[in-house]
Amino acid sequence: MTPDTTQRPLRADAERNRRLIMETAERMFAERGAVATLNEIAHEAGVGVGTVYRRFPDLQTLVDALFTERFTTFLEVAAAAAEQPDPGRALRHYLLEAARRRAQDRALEVILAHADVAAEPIARMRDDLGRHVDGLAERAVAAGAVREDFASADVYAFLLMIGTVADRTEGVAPDAWRRYAELLLTGFGLAQDPGPKDSAPRPPVMTDAQALQIWPKRTTSES
Repeated sequence: MTPDTTQRPLRADAERNRRLIMETAERMFAERGAVATLNEIAHEAGVGVGTVYRRFPDLQTLVDALFTERFTTFLEVAAAAAEQPDPGRALRHYLLEAARRRAQDRALEVILAHADVAAEPIARMRDDLGRHVDGLAERAVAAGAVREDFASADVYAFLLMIGTVADRTEGVAPDAWRRYAELLLTGFGLAQDPGPKDSAPRPPVMTDAQALQIWPKRTTSES
């Protein structure tokens, strides 16, 4: 099932419960993956099971609602970037803002993996975002603002790499993703703009101690 976007606005208390359920699901997905049941989400959120089922009759509906919320935001970011007259700045703006949102959203990969992307309105939103990203990439290439072989697939690979860094370093160097985002953007030909709107300093390289902290940990005990 997909979220019903034609529903009337909820009462304030109903909307608070809906928001609480969604935020609880996000946290549980980030920690455990999409293995939580609606009953477990209700218990963790401190609301009745019936309250959850009234808003989300099954887990798929809840996942799809979270997907719709996120893609609405990414569409807004892409549309705002497209309004910038400079093609290079437009693409850079989208990449950095999308990376920031991915870095702060550990549940995103789980939601993308489990959403029903063949159903409406999700399929339409996915296609709309793809067209926006295609436009940003093609405009930047045509203007010579990015390396000539840059393509939309590089956007998704970029976000995958930054997401992996952000997830691994979250508790050790939470701003590290920005350093590596800048390095990748430089490789694309989108070096940091010296203007005041894009002058955030690049985070320093991690120390040896921090690098050791993010080293993969053994998850199974030896017999």
